[in-house]
This record gives sequence, structure tokens and C-alpha cells, in this order.
Amino acid sequence: MTDTIQQPKIFGVSDVDRKAIELLYRSFSESADLLDEAVTEDWQDIPLAPGQEPGRDGMKPLINAFRDAFSDLQIIIHEMIGAPGRVAVRAEITGTHRGEWFGVAATGTSFRMPIHEFHYVENGRVTHTWHLEDWLGWFFQVGAFPVGEKDTAQ
Repeated sequence: MTDTIQQPKIFGVSDVDRKAIELLYRSFSESADLLDEAVTEDWQDIPLAPGQEPGRDGMKPLINAFRDAFSDLQIIIHEMIGAPGRVAVRAEITGTHRGEWFGVAATGTSFRMPIHEFHYVENGRVTHTWHLEDWLGWFFQVGAFPVGEKDTAQ
């Protein structure tokens, strides 16, 4: 869900583009089928996740696996900044690691992960997305890469 206690700050983003972006993020917590309304069939998600096929239908299995691993997932949009056909988003993913993800068994650990994404939007659908997530930070938060004495003594 993209709603937060604090309303996101939105600058220069049309209502049509905002709706497409919000549907894209809602697909992760509600239903992968929302992608059909949010992105074009040949949507380019850059970079692809390990095992992800290109296009809208290539993302749906990944969304379902993501929701299985983080059943209480929320994507909180902090800012959207846009120009015609382009939208940049600063957001945050929160949830609890309740299922296997990236080969890491469920830890039951809650996490917060910043994300930064850049989208091209045409006719109310996202055509391209470039994204940056802090997966290294996620690994540390869930204890997949525990910091040992050797790692901190520098």
C-alpha cells in the first residue's frame, strides 16, 4: 500500500502518471494483476532480478514470491518528482522476512529498505523503470551477513 501517515510530496507529476506509479507499487502488496493496468505489456524493468523474465508477465511471478516472503509488505512513497512522461520516486519498503528470499530462510526480522526509481510513462502506463534498492542493507538487517569482530576492527 502506498498510503502513509504522512502524505507523499508530489512535484510536477500528472494525475495520470501518479496513478500508474501508485498502481505499480500497490501490485506488490495487493495483486500482481494490477500490473496489467500500471505498465505496458513490454515494460522494461532495469535491471531484471535473478530469474526474472522481461516484460510485465515476467514480473508477476517475482511479485508473488516477494509477497510470499514478506506478507506484511508496504511500499511507502516519500516523494515523486516529475516532468512530462518521467517520474522519479523515493520510497521505502517495510515488512517482516517471513519466507525464503534470495536463498535466505525466513528470519522473522522486520526491515526498512530505501528504494529510488525512475520511470518513463506514456498514455497512463509505465514503459520503463530503472531502480536501485539497498539489498545489501536488507541482508544485514535480517542477519544474512552478520558483522563479526574481524569485520568491525579497522
